[in-house]
Amino acid sequence: MKLKIHVPLVFLLWSFFSTALQAQLSMEAEFRPRFEVRDGYRELAEPAATPSWIISQRTRLSFSYVTDRLRLHVTPQDVRVWGDEQLASSTGVYGDHASLDLLEAYAEIEMGKNTWVSVGRQQLAYDRQRLLAARNWNQNGLAYDAVVLKFTPHPWSLHVGVSWNSMEASLSDNYYPSSRIKSLNYLWLHKDFPSGAELSFLHIASGVTPSDSVNTLHFRQTTGFYGDYRVKPLHLRANAYYQFGRNNNGSKVRAFLADVEAGFILEKFNPGLGISYLSGDSQREDATDHLFDPLYGARHRFFGHMDYFRDFASHTQHGGLIDGYVFLKYRWSPVFSLSNTTHYFQLAQTNAETPENRALGYENEIAFDYRFREWGTLQGGYLFHIPTDSFKTLQGVEDGGFSSLMFVNTKFNLP
Repeated sequence: MKLKIHVPLVFLLWSFFSTALQAQLSMEAEFRPRFEVRDGYRELAEPAATPSWIISQRTRLSFSYVTDRLRLHVTPQDVRVWGDEQLASSTGVYGDHASLDLLEAYAEIEMGKNTWVSVGRQQLAYDRQRLLAARNWNQNGLAYDAVVLKFTPHPWSLHVGVSWNSMEASLSDNYYPSSRIKSLNYLWLHKDFPSGAELSFLHIASGVTPSDSVNTLHFRQTTGFYGDYRVKPLHLRANAYYQFGRNNNGSKVRAFLADVEAGFILEKFNPGLGISYLSGDSQREDATDHLFDPLYGARHRFFGHMDYFRDFASHTQHGGLIDGYVFLKYRWSPVFSLSNTTHYFQLAQTNAETPENRALGYENEIAFDYRFREWGTLQGGYLFHIPTDSFKTLQGVEDGGFSSLMFVNTKFNLP
């Protein structure tokens, strides 16, 4: 009798461990505390304003289970500001703001040679992340619920992604906030060249609703190219995207984004310069929308790290933006580097809602990066912005004072 009970159990355990030996179960941990002194970050500082001193932290655990034909990836994360507890007493803390979340939870299934399908919540980051990004400066990051077909015969890569978003499991209608993309669908085609160049084509069809209580979808179409050419000492990068279709109000869209950057890769120095142009509206009463929408692209990486330009409809009053910048990076040693970037901003267009003077001011960013261990990095920086009267008008600040941001960021990655 004992034999009949134990044999199936032994067989089950043997099957489990033999499968586990053929697969790989791994875990990675990330802990990232950040200290900031905000004195005009995102909004110009007013003379009577007191700087904000805050500490935030991000904690992530990533679990991966990999076999020949299946990959499972789950990343829970906790993001909090030190001291954000909601309920406290002399005997202890009883609760805080909800901060534990699921950043990623997806499965990749092999469908054939060089072909995989990824299903679930996942981060989507392509090229320089102009349109689809992970937004790593934000402690929360950004992930997408999507199905992605990946076909990667070297040196080509083809990704096709589709999504359909809902706020709840409703019984009728399917309303969704008009400020967010309800249906995100894209095609990305990429090729690596032997010369060291890269070229990508990206097309995105993003569907939005006119309001939070309407089911109608209007699709904005975004199409364009990204190129990267790196042959020492030269490094060239460029984007060009054109938008057409309809915005959330149903108006025609005709807009574009273009940028080009040229740098030199020298032994110690990496100097360069670039310019970005995001089109805007010269006449708000025109039935055609010429303001380019960067969709879910990176905000902090482009148009200045003071993050004044996150929503271009409100932050530039539909005027669009031009950003001319120069940068210099100095590699002090293999583990320590310094960099400085200076931006000059101006409106791409003026209209009845913007100031007549297009100049918006200067921003300067000094930063360092120190890798003190193979698992640890210390980063920091000091940023300041010198605004024009036009930018003060856009921000709604009559007498904006000197605006700056200081931060120290420590990142620990443990495999």
